Amino acid sequence: MKKPTQADVARLAGVSTATVSYVLNGLTADRVPISEETRQRVLAAIEELGYEPDARAQALRSGHTNTIGLIIPDIRNPHFWQLADGVEQELRAANYHLLLSSADLSPEYGEDIFKELSRRRIDGLILMSAHVLESEGAQKTLTRLLKRRFPIVKIGEHPTIDCVVSNYQAATREAMVYLLSLGHRRIGLIYGVRPPWAGPDTAELAVEFAGGVDRLLAYQGCLVAAGLPVDPALIVTCGPTIEDGYQAALQLLELPQRPTALLVINDLLAIGALRAAGDLGLRVPADLSVVGYDDIPMAGYLTPRLTTSSKDMVRVGREAVKMLLDRIRDPDRPHQRIEIQARFIIRESTGPALA
Repeated sequence: MKKPTQADVARLAGVSTATVSYVLNGLTADRVPISEETRQRVLAAIEELGYEPDARAQALRSGHTNTIGLIIPDIRNPHFWQLADGVEQELRAANYHLLLSSADLSPEYGEDIFKELSRRRIDGLILMSAHVLESEGAQKTLTRLLKRRFPIVKIGEHPTIDCVVSNYQAATREAMVYLLSLGHRRIGLIYGVRPPWAGPDTAELAVEFAGGVDRLLAYQGCLVAAGLPVDPALIVTCGPTIEDGYQAALQLLELPQRPTALLVINDLLAIGALRAAGDLGLRVPADLSVVGYDDIPMAGYLTPRLTTSSKDMVRVGREAVKMLLDRIRDPDRPHQRIEIQARFIIRESTGPALA
């Protein structure tokens, strides 16, 4: 069956196609002299024919698509699902749609995604990826977008782009103080996530490009403040999967002097660490304490329930959308920055160190 057109609606309603267009675009409220009776006749014809306006044509006419892009680092990690959930909740409330992309922890792919979304007919972009803006090509794209005042919000610190900032420095210090108070002195750090392209044999590159620098610096600082050495053997970088966390934990737990506690930079990797401990016959927390980050939904349902920290990513996503929509409405507003504090959550996976 032929798809109905505006002309079909106009014939059935006995009006011009211009009148149909005015009704569809909401221009009849004291802006165009069309009676309520005519408007209702047009709406009835639309309903009867099942007419659906062409979204692309409407976007071209209005200059808006009511679509917002979101780039996240890794679609496999539930932490970023929580961000996307908050973004979508707020967009839905504002009658906007979400276009989601994952940078897959790769600067090159992230740059390509950034460029591709910048060419799309979207009204704004929310960017959460540590490496997307690092390349020269991405910086050129960013400069071009900002020059035409394209609305962008970054999840994370940025000097010129509107940003929602939430890091784990304070929560890591709190976690370290807690572990030290429990008598732990050999605390391992599963650090990363090392991007896949870095490779296992490029240690310096892996550390430079790994995520979680806020946790690394706080971990090192707390050890120094406690008069303890920062032992490189207790810091292992790894990739983004549960298996990567499992292998990193095995590497630490099979040391001649194994750590009595593990700080793992996200809950997904911490799940792998819990499995590794179990496979080695270690009880958590009697033999080993494990601390994760992000408070993903399953963290509170593991056995034992995982001690972790939360940035409240649903709230971060909602705040990012509010900031972006404000920028769309007022392109000339001053640079905006919102900071959301992370919180440390003690559960069952941490306990006193063995004497």
